[in-house]
Amino acid sequence: MFSALWENGCVELTKKIESDITSHLSVGNTPCKLTVAALASHYDVSQTPVRTVISKLIEDGKLIKLSNGRLQASSTFDFNSNSFIPTAPGLTDDPYQAILREIVQKSLLAEETFLREERTATQHQLSRSAVREICHLIAGQGLLEHIPRRGWKIRHFTHADLQSYQDTREVLELKALDLAWERLVDTDLQEMRVGNIPAKNSQDFPVIDNRIHNYIIEKANNFYILDFFNRHAPFFEILFEWEGENREAAAEAVQQHHEILTAIINRDRKKATKALSHHIQFNHPVLARIGTTK
Repeated sequence: MFSALWENGCVELTKKIESDITSHLSVGNTPCKLTVAALASHYDVSQTPVRTVISKLIEDGKLIKLSNGRLQASSTFDFNSNSFIPTAPGLTDDPYQAILREIVQKSLLAEETFLREERTATQHQLSRSAVREICHLIAGQGLLEHIPRRGWKIRHFTHADLQSYQDTREVLELKALDLAWERLVDTDLQEMRVGNIPAKNSQDFPVIDNRIHNYIIEKANNFYILDFFNRHAPFFEILFEWEGENREAAAEAVQQHHEILTAIINRDRKKATKALSHHIQFNHPVLARIGTTK
């Protein structure tokens, strides 16, 4: 649902910061003073992605954390080799998505679950360093926690988590609709309405076009709303994709998208808001049955 947001989100941001710092270290200098605050200021980001990158650089041996807490470039790391550039010749073109989907699936289990680096690396034909990098990125989304000598603990997803997300999503997406209202383009809306195709018969499957959500959020032009969906959309996007494989849920989604888009095209703000709210809260008959145990 929010794949475009994710592609421009924190994963690319941390990769760019890590790549730039590594580039500076490889020629014997640094982009700025090696502190969290200085790096965050230099790259004009919050301290969260900077901390993620620093942890990764320390773990890879490119940076060293001294006893006084200061950071310095490693004098032993061979930057002239390509060993610090993880390769991913695995079974999928996007190992991040493959591992994320595995984590989402396991997070729905009631028992405590761990992801093991060695097993995951073998399964996806990746190096352990590449798996560790992916796990650090996913941990930044609150889905994993590193437990020393045990591996990566997967957060258990409950029905309460789903409801909390839906409640927050509803508030922010309705606000986004309000902010974006004057910038919504009829031709775009009509194209999305055509993209939601009802089933022709009882054997046919509806075609869902989810672009309306991403479109509204982007048109709202609000950094904080965008940031929320950048951070939390990947997990729920996968859940919603799975639910979309349910014919009844897919048919409801197509019908509700038509109602939302038609109301916006007709510039009926009240009806559009009501339709969007209903769609967010009441189009999850499959997900409503998961994660109800602790």
